[in-house]
Amino acid sequence: MRVLLTGAAGFIGSRVDAALRAAGHEVIGVDLLLPAAHGPNAVLPNGCRRVDLRDGEALAPLLDGVDLVCHQAAMVGAGVDAADAPAYGGHNDLATTVLLAQMYAAGVRRLVLASSMVVYGQGNYACPEHGPVDPLPRQRADLDAGVFEHRCPRGGEELSWRLVDEDAALRPRSLYAASKTAQEHYALAWSESTGGSVLALRYHNVYGPGMPRDTPYSGVAAIFRSSLEKGEPPRVFEDGGQMRDFVHVDDVAAANLAATEHSDGFTAVNVCSGRPISILEVATALCEARDSSLSPVVTGQYRSGDVRHIVADPGRAAQVLGFRAGIDPRAGLHDFAFAPLR
Repeated sequence: MRVLLTGAAGFIGSRVDAALRAAGHEVIGVDLLLPAAHGPNAVLPNGCRRVDLRDGEALAPLLDGVDLVCHQAAMVGAGVDAADAPAYGGHNDLATTVLLAQMYAAGVRRLVLASSMVVYGQGNYACPEHGPVDPLPRQRADLDAGVFEHRCPRGGEELSWRLVDEDAALRPRSLYAASKTAQEHYALAWSESTGGSVLALRYHNVYGPGMPRDTPYSGVAAIFRSSLEKGEPPRVFEDGGQMRDFVHVDDVAAANLAATEHSDGFTAVNVCSGRPISILEVATALCEARDSSLSPVVTGQYRSGDVRHIVADPGRAAQVLGFRAGIDPRAGLHDFAFAPLR
């Protein structure tokens, strides 16, 4: 199969590239080398071309003879401030619409789209008295007082997290989340109008070798790693009880490979480990793996707009793709403690 892979030089894209090639696919890799993801001195790997996906003329000839597009390219991270909005809209959404238009013109009808858990917003919760509820945003006064859990909007009871499946409402709460939600909506509309196939892979917290470090857009696991390398304890926000699903980048690559076999309208699936872990456990695992005398510092600090818990249901990926993650986060984080970072 001939595959156009966008974001091929990135943390995830480079692993997807390797998996596709190992499976015998012909890969056309493109990347813009955004400094936020690659640093200021990055160079393209062999065989990868520098292409701005917003440039339809540059993109069009690359789609000749392509069977499937695997779209990993994106500006990532929650966003530093509101001034980032045009960049997210341009690199994520405008670029995706140009790609979809050029795919249509070239007769390419299959897309694997890298989406994200952030489209779910606050996640899924239940009240012990009232059952499943949609929580209100956490109030600053509660956060200042160290009250981090959501409360039931009906009776004020503390809510507990539940697994999020793909039928949950999409309620983005950051610039990045808004752009990824828009990507899915454009891809869905394209699928309906063209009869094309879209598989949206909603990545949860991806970690592993080659993860970007020391940028405002770095993932929390890389931030903790960087602190330890500087001889500083990882600083954990809130009380560290925030629950997440950490999935290894090699499992993400395996999910993309499985997705190349799928062709059926628009489908979204969670790409996750299926093994929930708290942020404090992540920091502790990295400290212990490095045999460090340092321990995580629970700061009680918070960032406005942060999600308290979001943990994925892996069932649909298993059913649709036959995909189940092979790397337990606790073992994967132990290895990640010494892995090279970007």
